[in-house]
Amino acid sequence: MVARITLKIDGEVFLAELLDKKAPKTVAAISNLLPYERKVIHARFSGEAIWVPLPEDFPVNTGHENPTSYPSRGELLYYPGFTSEKEILIPYGSAIFASKVGLLPGNHFATIREGLDRLEKLGQRVLWEGAKQIIIDLENNRSGKTES
Repeated sequence: MVARITLKIDGEVFLAELLDKKAPKTVAAISNLLPYERKVIHARFSGEAIWVPLPEDFPVNTGHENPTSYPSRGELLYYPGFTSEKEILIPYGSAIFASKVGLLPGNHFATIREGLDRLEKLGQRVLWEGAKQIIIDLENNRSGKTES
């Protein structure tokens, strides 16, 4: 069975497959954080993408695993926060992962497999309407624990 996470954003639910063989440390670190609740905002430096900041004390010792600066639509990236903030990037269209200081290598740790057809419209809503609530959780987690 493939491990998956859910991303609930503004009434939409997306299911993403975790890439535990390609990014095992990143998947473990993200999984230990879940469930995670915050606001997702638009990532204009990166093109057609939204992002969610991670806690200041979130682990940064994952190293580069399956890194890319050129994610495809629905490929979730984790950035450990050396040059920019710690974050998860969620591309909904053409994206180049970057900050005001240039390209960033993000760890591709999950890929949206269900709901991808609705992701672009959601990204456009975040762009034009502003921040939206996001809850990221393991697909079958029933703990009810949330963080802000």
